Amino acid sequence: MDPILDLARPSILRNPYPSYGRMRETGPVFWHELLGSWVLTRHADCLAVLTDSNRFASDWRRAGEDIPAPLLSVQTLDPPEHTAIRHLLLDGFRAQDRRALHDDLEGQIADLLAELAGRPSFDLVGELAEPIALRFVTAFLGVPAPELDWFVPMSRTVVDGMDAGLWPEKHEPAVAARAQLAEYAGGWLADPPKGGLIAYVAEHAADSGVAETVLRNSLRAVLHAGYESASRLLGNAAAALLTTPGALDAFRATPATAVDELIRYDAPVQADARVCVTDTELGGVTMKAGDPVTLFLGAANHDPLRFDHPTELRLDRAPNPHLGFGRGAHACLGASMAIRLTGSVLGTLATDHPGARAVAEPEHRRNLTLRGLDRFEVCLRPDTGEEVRP
Repeated sequence: MDPILDLARPSILRNPYPSYGRMRETGPVFWHELLGSWVLTRHADCLAVLTDSNRFASDWRRAGEDIPAPLLSVQTLDPPEHTAIRHLLLDGFRAQDRRALHDDLEGQIADLLAELAGRPSFDLVGELAEPIALRFVTAFLGVPAPELDWFVPMSRTVVDGMDAGLWPEKHEPAVAARAQLAEYAGGWLADPPKGGLIAYVAEHAADSGVAETVLRNSLRAVLHAGYESASRLLGNAAAALLTTPGALDAFRATPATAVDELIRYDAPVQADARVCVTDTELGGVTMKAGDPVTLFLGAANHDPLRFDHPTELRLDRAPNPHLGFGRGAHACLGASMAIRLTGSVLGTLATDHPGARAVAEPEHRRNLTLRGLDRFEVCLRPDTGEEVRP
C-alpha cells in the first residue's frame, strides 16, 4: 500500500484527512519514490517553504529544468521576474469596482437558487457552482463567459495534469489545454473589452515590462485558477454544510468566520510544489539543491499542532491561519473575491432556503492536488425523511 496513491481510492477520496494524519504521525517529512519528492504534512513546515522563495522555487528553471512556454506565468515565475506581472495584476484587481460586481452577482445567485428551488433536486456542482463561478470570474475580467460545454472539460484536463507526478499520461494533454486556454486569453488582448481587468491590463501592458507570452499565460491562469478555486470551494463548502448536522444554521450565526473555516476544513488546494534551490535542513532532514518538495496543504490545515480539534467543523474558529490560499509571493491573487463569492452563495442558501439538504452523497473527482466534487445532488425543500450523511 502506498500512502499517497491510496488517497485516490474512492473510500479515502471522500475523506483524506485521517490518511494525512497517519502520514504526519509516521513521518511528517518523508521521501516518496514515485513522486521523486520530499513530502511535507505539518503546518509549520509547509508555511516555511511557502514563504521562502530564496530557498524554494516555483520557477523550476532555477533548478535546471526545461519549462514549456505555456507553463510560464504569474503562478510559476519567482521574484524578481514574478514581481512585474503580479504588480500589474494586483493593480488591475484594485482598479475594479468589486462592490458593483458583487451586488450584480448576488441578484443572479438569488434568481438561480429560486429557480432551482422549484425542482425535486439538482446537481449543485454542474448547475450552481460551476456556472456561477464562471460568470463571476469572466465578469471581473470584463469578457463574455465561454460555453460551459467547451470550457469545463478543458479546465478539468488542466487540473488532471496537476497530478502528473503520479499519473504521467496526464501531463501532455494538460500542457495542450493550457496552451489553448492561453491562446483564447490572448484574443482578449488583441481586442480588449472596455472594462474589467482585461481592459486595465491591455492599457498598461506596454509599460509593465512583462513579456507577451507571460502576460497571455497569466490571464489564462487568472481565468482558470479563479474558476476552479471558486467552483470547487463552493462545492466542498456546500457539501460540508449540508452533510454536517446543524451546520447550515450555524453558518447564519457566524458568517464572518464561517467561510475561512470551510476553506480550512476541506480546501480546494490540497497540495502545492516547490523545488529546493540550495541545500536546506527542514523538519529534521537535509534537502539537496534540485530536490522537489510537495506540500500537503490539506494535511497542514488539519495539523493538531496548529489547530485545536482540527477534524471538527467549527464555523466560529478564530483566528484561522489556514493555508488554503497559500502564503508568500504566490498567495492566491483572488482569495478575497473567492471568499466573498462563497459567502454570498452560502449566505443566500442559508437565509432563503433553510431547508436545503443533500439527497445523495457528494461524489468527488479523482484529483489529489485540486480537490473538488464531480456531482452533488441536493434539494432546497425541507426534508421529510432521513438526512443523507457521508
